Amino acid sequence: MEERYEVRYSERLQRDMGHAVFGHAGKLCLAFAPQNGHTYDFANFGMVETIRPWIEAGKLRVVCVDSIDEESWSNEHGDGRYRAEMQEKWFHYVVDELVPEYLEWGEKAITCGCSMGGLHAANFYFRRPDIFDSMISLSGLFDASFFFKGYMDDIVYANSPIHFLPNMPEDHPWMDLYRQGNIIFCCGQGAWEDEMRRDSGLLDQILTSKNVPHWCDFWGYDVNHDWPWWRKQLPYFMGSILGEA
Repeated sequence: MEERYEVRYSERLQRDMGHAVFGHAGKLCLAFAPQNGHTYDFANFGMVETIRPWIEAGKLRVVCVDSIDEESWSNEHGDGRYRAEMQEKWFHYVVDELVPEYLEWGEKAITCGCSMGGLHAANFYFRRPDIFDSMISLSGLFDASFFFKGYMDDIVYANSPIHFLPNMPEDHPWMDLYRQGNIIFCCGQGAWEDEMRRDSGLLDQILTSKNVPHWCDFWGYDVNHDWPWWRKQLPYFMGSILGEA
């Protein structure tokens, strides 16, 4: 499996940002690690290995994205507006600077992630279905205000699918793109999954009310918010998008 590490200067963030690339060809997949995760967490915890067959078959290229969660989502004692602005700068770093390096004109990518990475996967997909046509969100929270302790402004709202999706008008061009995409979100019903189960249920209700096809999957009461289960879930759902490796 081809692997390389790249560093690029981000104008949005005014710093060098690194990312890891696995694979030589195939559909692009952006992978997001859990809260405060960095470039190699997704690989170091075995997630890339679970989808190796598709990567080696040339059906999938995975870009593991570095985060700045410590400056945005996790900066609990920081100023709310500053935190929101840092998240928005990071969002635009990904879609305006990183993705164009790997996505050819007319192609679309997958987003995937677990825990907070599951929020990132959903947020990127729902905000930009013009460049993403599939998402696999594992144990994600979809309410940004949970991390901002109730603080809300226009930027937090724009990064909170639970908030902005219900207000999206039927004639918004994103609605047709959602209906053509692969929307997958899953969580267990075991330890540390209570909030994720709640948000998954809410997102399921919102998408159903909008007549947007999706796959909301609740796994068993023994399925915890932890890597061993995410390693089982990712290849299961990836196969539904890409078929057999």
